[in-house]
Order: sequence, then structure tokens, then C-alpha cells
Amino acid sequence: MNLPEINTNLFKQLRFILVETSRAGNIGAVARAMKTMGFSDLVLVTPRFDNALDDPEAVAFASGAGDILAGARVVGSMAEALDGINFAAAVSARLREYSPPVLTPREVAGQLAAQPELHAALIFGNERFGLPNEIVEKCNVLINIPANPEYSSLNLSQAAQVLAYECRMAALDGAPPSMSVRQPAGDANEIGFQGEAASLAQIEGMYEHLERSLVEIGFLDAGNPRKLMPRLKRMFARAQLEKEEVNILRGIARHMVGKRKD
Repeated sequence: MNLPEINTNLFKQLRFILVETSRAGNIGAVARAMKTMGFSDLVLVTPRFDNALDDPEAVAFASGAGDILAGARVVGSMAEALDGINFAAAVSARLREYSPPVLTPREVAGQLAAQPELHAALIFGNERFGLPNEIVEKCNVLINIPANPEYSSLNLSQAAQVLAYECRMAALDGAPPSMSVRQPAGDANEIGFQGEAASLAQIEGMYEHLERSLVEIGFLDAGNPRKLMPRLKRMFARAQLEKEEVNILRGIARHMVGKRKD
């Protein structure tokens, strides 16, 4: 039996994304949390103030992690932040009706350590409002930190520290025995074979294609869509789609429309 690979590349491949952060100090504190655990890829999506990476409060709270701030990027959209990512995990204390599968930090960290092909992102929302549903629904999983139910409020940097620690430990110790065995690429008949994970952009393109096709064949009412697409996104998120599977689903969508026009 082949054992899961230890993913020391996780330190280079894991991205921390902060969405619409309000406090410069939190950005610096997240940079510090990342550096203490060996991570460096930090992206800010539309922070709510200018010069977020140079703000004196951010620099002060980074406390020695100025190199993480210097290497961070500020982008204007989630699409830019997720460029090159094929596994996204939303971090939130608030559960959603139509969220992707809910996992603990340790479960997600073990999964990332066991799958070296994943280029993953941990997405943290605004300090007051958290992450909007439309971002959560696009993610592969929702991470919920099992804190004290009587007082579960974690500061943004504290949440980042918990995730960074669990990912570090998983990368150094290897994946837990419960993770599925991976087989050599090309041996598709072996139980446990996994292909190349689809990127978030590929999956989002598939959703858009599928939605257009469902409208075209009359299955989805564009004027009254209800919750069909969020339910489908939740279903496919559980599957952790591979690139070839996305292509198959797009082919099915294309064929549905073609048959209707025949």
C-alpha cells in the first residue's frame, strides 16, 4: 500500500487571502502569524483603506514579518486572488444553508498535506461582516473552527494563526492514516486514483456553462431561479472536481443544448 506523500511544498503553495479587511493591524498580525508557521503567500482583496501594506499599524503589528507584507499583493477581485488556485477554503464561524462541506482546520490541513497537487487558498472575510455567501458558495469547503460555543469570536489574526499552525503540523507530520491512498497517475483502474484537480476558474466556468444550458432547455427559470444553482454548487463541492470531470460536465451541458436544437 502506498502511503500519502508528505507535502512540504505546502509552505510555498498555500495562499492566505484577506477580503475587504478593515484594520491595518489585522493585516500585519496575519503576516506575523503566517511567518511564524513558515507561509508567505498573502493576497488582499479590496482592503477598505489605501496603502494597506505600507500602513504604519500594519508594519508595527507584523513585528518582524515585514518581508511577508513586502511580498503581498493587493488585487481588485476574487478572480485575481484565486488565479492559479485549484482548492479554496472559506473560513467562517457562521454556517450557511447552502455552504460547501464543513470541515475543521485539522481535517482541511490533513487533506492539503496528502494532496501535493493542490494549490490551495484559505479565505478570510471582513472583521465585522465575514465572507459574503457568493464567495463561500464558490469554495470547495467551509472551515469552521470548533471554538467555545458560548464565546466563539476569534480575531482575524487568531483564526489565521490556528489555520497556519494546523497546516504546518500536517505538512511536517504527514497526512493522517484515514486519508485515501493515491495511485500513480495513468493507472485509472486502481481504486483511489485521482486526476488533476480543477482550478477554481475552470469550475466557475463550468457553473456558468451549466446554468446557461439549464436555462436553454427550460429546466431553470432565469427570472425565478430559487436555490437550484447554490444546491448544485454545494453538491459538486463535495465531489472535489477534477479537470477531466469538469470537461465532461461541460460536454454534457453542450450536448443537452445541441439535442434541444436538433
